[in-house]
Amino acid sequence: MNDVSSIPKGWCCTSLEKVASWGSGGTPSRNVERYFQGIIPWVKTGELERKYIRETEEHISEEALNNSSAKIFPKGSVGIAMYGATIGKLSIWGIDASTNQACAVGIPTVAINNEFLYYYLLSERQSLIKAGKGGAQPNLSQGIIKEWPINLPPLNEQNRIVAKIEELFSELDKGIENLKTARAQLKVYRQALLKHAFEGKLTAQWRAENQDKLETADALLKRIQQERAQRYQQQLTDWQTNVKQGSLVQRAGKPKAPKPLPPLTAKELAELPELPEGWVYSYLSDLGDLGRGKSKHRPRNDPRLFGGIYPFVQTGEVKAANRIIRQYSQTLSDFGLQQSKLWPTGTLCITIAANIAETAFLGFDGCFPDSVVGFSAFEKIIAPEYVDFFIQAARTRIEAYAPATAQKNINLETLENLVVPYCSTPEQKMILNILEERFSIIDQLELTIITSLQQSEALRQSILKKAFAGLLVPQDPHDEPASKLLARIKAERTTVAKSATVRQRGRKAEGE
Repeated sequence: MNDVSSIPKGWCCTSLEKVASWGSGGTPSRNVERYFQGIIPWVKTGELERKYIRETEEHISEEALNNSSAKIFPKGSVGIAMYGATIGKLSIWGIDASTNQACAVGIPTVAINNEFLYYYLLSERQSLIKAGKGGAQPNLSQGIIKEWPINLPPLNEQNRIVAKIEELFSELDKGIENLKTARAQLKVYRQALLKHAFEGKLTAQWRAENQDKLETADALLKRIQQERAQRYQQQLTDWQTNVKQGSLVQRAGKPKAPKPLPPLTAKELAELPELPEGWVYSYLSDLGDLGRGKSKHRPRNDPRLFGGIYPFVQTGEVKAANRIIRQYSQTLSDFGLQQSKLWPTGTLCITIAANIAETAFLGFDGCFPDSVVGFSAFEKIIAPEYVDFFIQAARTRIEAYAPATAQKNINLETLENLVVPYCSTPEQKMILNILEERFSIIDQLELTIITSLQQSEALRQSILKKAFAGLLVPQDPHDEPASKLLARIKAERTTVAKSATVRQRGRKAEGE
């Protein structure tokens, strides 16, 4: 940027301070309600990012303006956020508006097209943020902004550059919009596949061709009941053996007999999709063991709990996983494990707080807090992957059980009473085969779209880079060099400053 020999003919190297007058705003006292009941637009940094600001969420009064450091910047000014979560975001004032102290605003001189300034700041945004001072959250300052170098083209060339950027960005935005639309359509298609899968529609032809492999609904229910009874009996036998060997006290950890849930009423069945012949509705608690993760110790951030060898999975890591949890950021110590529980590899994790009904399988033995439920399927009667896909299909319905609070959550009972459409194991395998095959195609298409979106952003940056290197539009030797325009502005500023000094001295003489 500072290599003068590398800039095109007619351009000149200067600074942002030389091409715009910079200032910042202020925030009137929130304790005075009437200050925010006026008609003067007041821009918050959270409203920056769209190219033009034409309306604001809040307005301040003339009194607020007079009793704070807030000031009005004219239409055409360019604002950039200096710190906080919005640092680097920018917009052009499409109206006369005030702003707060977190926003630096430049009023362009006649030497620079305000849209050229906007796009230049956009191209330099990441570099500006990196130049900010501070720790984890860097802060820009007006000093940094004012001293920032800029290679300035002749004004006519600026106008041509802006027009070309607009043209190319318009085409790029259309492509991005099409990609986002396609991605949204894939999401709809994915949900439609899941819906049809658990209504038996994906396997209708398979059933017609495999009547000999089908069981009656009564036979399916009987098999579920037998499996639950056998599992309970095995758990009870194991517990009794451990008690005799002295590894357990008499009452500790004694398994509970399966709690029979009431059969679905005719009214409840009427509200559910009609199932094909040979399918039946069953409760999730009848198809496997459900249990909440454990974090009994308080406070939960006690350092003694952490730093050991036992993976401790959080809800965010369940959400971020792609079907199988392979990464974790926290571990429990031996002390931490004593107040928790180690779940085996393959356990289906289901979130019940913050991110509701997100699912993923443990890719290792691990622990998780009580905001996650572990499900171990009775694999003789149901495939764990079948349950995983069903919860994905029913996520919206499950979320609806969460109370309308700031921190949404559901309880274990909600999942125990979740009604699952159940079919024979051969048909389950066929459903999983179809879903895996089609989801694989969807995943590939989504990956292609994500890659294309990333390439679009890279192309946007490439366009800006070419623009400010003088490579986007041809130069015109007849354009007035930027250096002459800047020199004229400087001379005009000097004249204005001298006139102001003369007037000030005259007023002082008159006073004497």
